[in-house]
Parts: sequence; structure tokens; C-alpha cells
Amino acid sequence: MEFNDLAAFVSVARAGGFRDAARISGVSASSLSIAVRRLESKLELRLLNRTTRSVAPTEAGLRLIEKLTPLFSEMEAAMDVLNGFRDKPTGTLKLNVPSSAARIVLPTVIAPFLKAYPDIRVEVVVEDGFVDVLSIGCDAGIRYDERLEQDMIAVPIGPRVQRFATAAAPAYLDTHGRPGHPRDLLSHACLRGQFAGGAMPCWDFERDGEVVRLDPPGPLLVRPGAAVDLAISMAVAGVGVIHLFEGMLRQHLDSGALEPILEPWWQRFSGPFLYYPGRRHLPAPLRVFVDFLKAGGSSNTPAV
Repeated sequence: MEFNDLAAFVSVARAGGFRDAARISGVSASSLSIAVRRLESKLELRLLNRTTRSVAPTEAGLRLIEKLTPLFSEMEAAMDVLNGFRDKPTGTLKLNVPSSAARIVLPTVIAPFLKAYPDIRVEVVVEDGFVDVLSIGCDAGIRYDERLEQDMIAVPIGPRVQRFATAAAPAYLDTHGRPGHPRDLLSHACLRGQFAGGAMPCWDFERDGEVVRLDPPGPLLVRPGAAVDLAISMAVAGVGVIHLFEGMLRQHLDSGALEPILEPWWQRFSGPFLYYPGRRHLPAPLRVFVDFLKAGGSSNTPAV
């Protein structure tokens, strides 16, 4: 069995497609397709279900991935030992992060890290759902809750306290009035977000021990990711009220394009964590990144 064919199969399965696997691995999509077909022919089993829109492992393919993943991890660890003989480590650090962390946290962390370790390449996969980072080929993830699986280690990254901010364009507030209490938002046009699974998070407010949870109406509903920029743009344009991470709105608050409302009610929450498997050997890029974070590495302290 050709090792390269097995490697091609794993890379395609992890990436969820031949094109994405080609982009990540640097091998052409046609070469990967030929390698997978050759492997399937030798095994006399279909390993991948292919459609025009997606590629997913069959049951046999999933079983093979389960067996190959630890083997590939051990091989990668063996090769990574050589990093100890270099002045500066090399390799790729692949992170799975939510869109909020990509906007608020990473800009102040990745820039100084890459300056300190110019031979390391960082890949960032933006995904707002909680995922198994190993199964999708990532080294570590960032999420806003330290409650993780038992074998995971969590390291603080970014600001330790953040807030949800509520704001609207001054012109909108001049026309529709300025809310004095969170419940006043029930009569306003609110720009809402929706999780990938379909659930709509409520808007939470807190002041002097009083907690108010709202499910306000609104003319716009977006899912996380790039669509959040659309919601912000609509708020700036005066379409309605937005309730989002303060760091995402800060530049518009500072410029006056958005006016803060109900600020005494803005709810605080703990900052994000970098999480990774608690195994004995960490790849050199991840190991130095963790050390960098523990040493307080960042270009500046990002706004909450």
C-alpha cells in the first residue's frame, strides 16, 4: 500500500474536498483524486462519497481514518523532534477559531508571534461551532468557555474580560427614541444573529444583580462569520439596534457612527481560551505558541 495514497485520502477527508485538500497540501486536486481512486481500487472499497458539492468518508473510510490518525500523529511527532536542533522552530500552526476571536483577539497576538517566529506558518480556520480540533486536522482551537473535554488543556488568550455592547446610529435613535431600559428594545428594530444550528441567542443584560433576557423582533437575521459585517453596516446605516461584542463595534463607537445605548446594562463575560489536547508531545509550532501566550505575548491589550 503506497503511503502517499493513504496520506492523500486522509488530507481529502479532513479538508472535506479535493480542492481544499490541494490548497492545504500543495498537491494538485487531480493528483489527490488519482491517489484516492488507486487506494480504493486496491482495497476494493469506496472510502469517500463524492457529490458535486461535498466529499465525505464512507463508514469504511471513517474506520480507516480512526486507525490512521494516531499513526500519522506519531509520524508527525517523530519528524517534529528535529525542530529541537534548529535555532528557531519551523512548521505550520493550524488554529480553529470563532469569527469574534478572528476579529478581536488574533490581530494583537498573531502579528508579534510571527515576528518572533518567522519560520512558522499560521493557518486560521474560522468556525463558530464547537468542533473536535484533531478530527479536522487543527492543532488547537479558541473558544469562550473553559469547560472542555477531560483531555484538553485551556490557556487564556486575549482580554480576560469582555462585554456585549448595544448600539444604534444616532439618526435611528433620533427617530425612534433612546431606550432607557432593556425591555424598551421590544419596540425597536433589532438586528439579530443566529447560530449555525439554527438557534437564535437571546440578548442578555445585567445591572446591580438584575438580569434581563430578551428575544426582540427585528428586520435582519444573520449567521456568524462574514455576515456579521453586514449587520454592523446595517446598524451604521440606521436600520436598527445591534447587540454584539464590544470589540467588533469599538471603531464605530469611537467614530460616532454608532451611539452606545443602555451601557450600564452591558453584560460582562470571561475572555477566550486556547485549547489543545493534553498529550505528552506538542508540535513545535504549538508548543512555542503556548509558551508565547503564557509569557504574555501580544502587540497590545485589545479593547473589550
